[in-house]
Parts: sequence; structure tokens; C-alpha cells
Amino acid sequence: MDKSTLAIIVPCFNELDMLPQTNERLGALLGGMMRDGIVSDDSYILYVDDGSRDGTWQLIEGYVGSHVRGLKLAGNVGHQNALMAGLETANVDADVTITIDADLQDDINVIPEMIRKFDAGNDIVYGVRRKREHDSFSKRTSARLFYKLMEDMGAKTIDNHADFRLMSSRAVSALCDYEERNLFLRGLVPQIGYQSDVVYYDRLSREAGESKYPFSKMLSFAIDGVTSFSVKPLNLIFYLGTIFLLISLAILVYVIVSLCRGNGVQGWASLMLSIWFVGGCLLICLSIIAVYIGRIYTEGKHRPRYHIEKYVK
Repeated sequence: MDKSTLAIIVPCFNELDMLPQTNERLGALLGGMMRDGIVSDDSYILYVDDGSRDGTWQLIEGYVGSHVRGLKLAGNVGHQNALMAGLETANVDADVTITIDADLQDDINVIPEMIRKFDAGNDIVYGVRRKREHDSFSKRTSARLFYKLMEDMGAKTIDNHADFRLMSSRAVSALCDYEERNLFLRGLVPQIGYQSDVVYYDRLSREAGESKYPFSKMLSFAIDGVTSFSVKPLNLIFYLGTIFLLISLAILVYVIVSLCRGNGVQGWASLMLSIWFVGGCLLICLSIIAVYIGRIYTEGKHRPRYHIEKYVK
């Protein structure tokens, strides 16, 4: 049986410090897999430069050879769009793709196991973290809250799975049928429905460079995930309005009883607090609605997700 051609897709954004280690380790792994007959000799690593400003692309061009390719995007389009650019480009000549971040905190040593599961008939293999001991307390907590929130919102996701995954060529083709611009691949891929499996690994610490996902980006990513796959926040507004109505009726009863007893209290504190509280809740509700309208506005324009400036191999 002919061995499959593997493309390892690595999105890069300002990875000048980390990329030399990444290329050395991935190159050694891929070379060993080709020698052992796990993948074909046509397999390669595809680095996707997502508008880096620190010389990352110059490094990538220097690595380009028989088993390394480089894809330069015209500007920074975001991690998810960079992944899609790599997947769509590699799907032309690769039988199977694996996406992994350039920091290599995801354990590359499980990649051969992913290939074995693919050979066993799985179109998608998810890399799932056993534990996150190298993450900060805030990141571990926010990650747990994120997956719990996505579950409560009804989105189909894989717990403790990021974007380290294997996909067959037909799975990537199916993913390309999803045309939305607000990409959340962790939610889209499970919707494809093809046979899948998981491999477990321990998440490693970052060896060089800085994390590209500070709290603000993680929060924005969570909002994208929720609003892309659930309308429950809109339903919650109805329940919130019902609660306000019940509270207002209770206050009305209290005021009537107080007036009948002659215990009416002159003052503005309770009134002002109520106005500020209800006003704040109304602004939150309007903000939730505005996010969904913004998504509709973005999708309605049908703008391209990315533009390719250069592809070298």
C-alpha cells in the first residue's frame, strides 16, 4: 500500500526566536517518519507566515527545500484564517494534514500515533491535552471555563483540544465547504462528522518567544466561539427581561403596601440604584445583540479570508 503524503502546517506570527528550534525538531521527526515508511518521501512542512514583522519570513525562506515550504500571507489575518490558508494550500497535493502551533507546546512525538490512527480509517484525529501544568493558573482556569461555557451553549467541541489535529484530504475538503468568515475551527471540525479518534499528550512549556494569546485575545476568541455556534445568549436576554419584570412587580407591591401603612420614605437612593442597574443590564443586552448583528454584517460582505503574497517550495 502506498504511504500517505503528509503536510505539517505551522502558522507563524513573530516566531523569530522559536522557529529555529521548531524547524530542527519537526524536520528530524518528519525525516524519521519517512525513513521508517510511516509517510511518503513527498511529505513536507508548510510554514504559514501570518504577517510577521520580526524577520520570521526571512527565516522560513532560508529553510525552504525538498521537505519545507513557505506560505506568506499579505498581512496579519489571524490564527484561524492562517490555519485555513495552510489547509487549503496543502490539500492540493497532501493526503493528510496535521496542524500545530509554532511554539511546539503540543507534543510532536504523538504525530506517528496520529498517522497510525489515520491509516486505521479515521479522517480526523484530535490531539487532547491530559493536563495543563505548564500553563498559568489564570490560563488553566479560563480554559476550563471556556470549554464548560461552550458545552453549556450547545456547541460541539472536544474538551482540552486546541488546534493540534490531523485531517484527511476529504475532511479538509468538507471543512472548506464552510464559508463563514468568523472562523472557530475547534467548533467547525467536529461538525464534519467523519470518523474520528483522539491521542492524548502532556502539554509542554514554551521554550522561546512569547505567547501570542494574551487574556484579551483569549476573551475575544471565546466570544467568537460562542456567537458562531449558539444563539443562547439571545435567549438569555428574554429570561433576564422576565426577571426584571418580576422584580418591578415586587417593588410595586412593596410601594403600595408602604403607602397604605403611611411608611413611604422620601429619597432618591433606591430609585437611582434601580435606574443604574437596569440601565447597565440593558446595555449588556444591546451589546450581545450588536455582536450578532456584527457577525451578520461581516458574513454578508463575503470578503476573502486572506490573500497569499508568496508561496515558495
